[in-house]
Amino acid sequence: MKKKYYIGIATMLIVIIALIVFRPIKGDTLNLLSVKVEKGVFEILVTITGELQAKSSVDIMGPTELRNSRSIRIRNIKIQDLVAEGTVVDSGEYVGELDRSEVGTSLKDLEDELETMESQYLKTQLDTTMQMRELRDQLVNLRFTMEEKQIILDQSKFEPPATIRQATIDLEKSQRSFDQASDNYSLKAQQAQANMREASINLDKARRKVNELKNVIEKFTIYAPQSGMVIYKKEWSGQKRKVGSMINPWDLTVATLPDLSTMNSKTYVNEIDISKVKAGQEVRMGIDAFPEREYTGQVLEVANIGEQLQNTDAKVFEVIISVGQSDSIMRPAMTTSNQIITNIYNDVLFLPLEAIHNEDSLSFVYTKSNRKQIIVPGKVNENFIIIEQGLNEGDEVYISVPENVEKYKLAGEELIPVLKEKERLKKEKEAKDRDSTDKPNRDSKKPNGQRRRPPSGSK
Repeated sequence: MKKKYYIGIATMLIVIIALIVFRPIKGDTLNLLSVKVEKGVFEILVTITGELQAKSSVDIMGPTELRNSRSIRIRNIKIQDLVAEGTVVDSGEYVGELDRSEVGTSLKDLEDELETMESQYLKTQLDTTMQMRELRDQLVNLRFTMEEKQIILDQSKFEPPATIRQATIDLEKSQRSFDQASDNYSLKAQQAQANMREASINLDKARRKVNELKNVIEKFTIYAPQSGMVIYKKEWSGQKRKVGSMINPWDLTVATLPDLSTMNSKTYVNEIDISKVKAGQEVRMGIDAFPEREYTGQVLEVANIGEQLQNTDAKVFEVIISVGQSDSIMRPAMTTSNQIITNIYNDVLFLPLEAIHNEDSLSFVYTKSNRKQIIVPGKVNENFIIIEQGLNEGDEVYISVPENVEKYKLAGEELIPVLKEKERLKKEKEAKDRDSTDKPNRDSKKPNGQRRRPPSGSK
């Protein structure tokens, strides 16, 4: 028991001694929180994530007749079947199937309409035949009547003049009746032709509608227009078009066949940073799924008008970045990390942002030589800041605020006028930018958009 007791006491003494010997020293802690002023290349970056998309692609579409035909009125069609995304297909291979239920109903209605038009055509044909037969019989009878009147007139040449005159009048009436019936027959014949032509046109139109819809239904089985990898189309909401999704005559794309040899990264830049981004700027890129691989790119397009994405409050601008290299691992919709290099400064001094402190519009650092050094800061990127004046390469400064800061002597007071002048120029530029933005608005509020007239007598 005594042996264990002494061992326990010895262990406690060793722990206490160790705590005393190895307790942290303030000066050593501060040494760990210091950094040297570096000199070299300083980059201003805009770091954003994006999504790969093919620079060009071929759409796999439903029947274009749904869009071009004036006789087919179908608003939405459901995708009934679709091959798995990423499936590699050859030209003419099966891709998917569209739901035929709605168009089947439309086809039945058109077939009923066709039967009605056929019956109408037959009825018009029979009515016309009967009417024209009656008119022809009437003409024959009138001709016989006219011949009878002529015979009576010929036989009355030895009769009194009154009888001859009456026979002449009867013949003229008969002739006039025949002529009127003959003209009426011509008009009725033209009318009958017009009715038959109208019935024939309506019948042909009904047949054309039926045939056209049957032709469209045959195209509800979708085949690949060329070889490639099937990629599902994205809706405006961001969701992919798949089995159960709807297409309409204004957007018939079922899926796409992208050209994977040339890719872009589609991304959105916050309105705060968009003024830094310009077309042609170089970009360092990576693919999140393969972090060990690095690529380069170039800003291709920058949107002029901002937009608000779903579930966000910030305004963003669409930026398209072209990928400089081709890689077999690249697939549409892969997430990319993009560093847009908006500016590069060579041979400049810089420090981490954490080492810079501010007080009463003054920027300063705490050096290892016990100075509270005023500095003139310059451009900033995500982690570092340029030091224009106040420090030299290799100077060591503390990242965190040291203890007993009142013991640090203030240095660099000659830089205060430089800082004030820099602040003044900054405010002037901001005021000028505000004026240039507000001036068009003020002018547009004046009647007829006119500007203020010059004083009288001025030219």
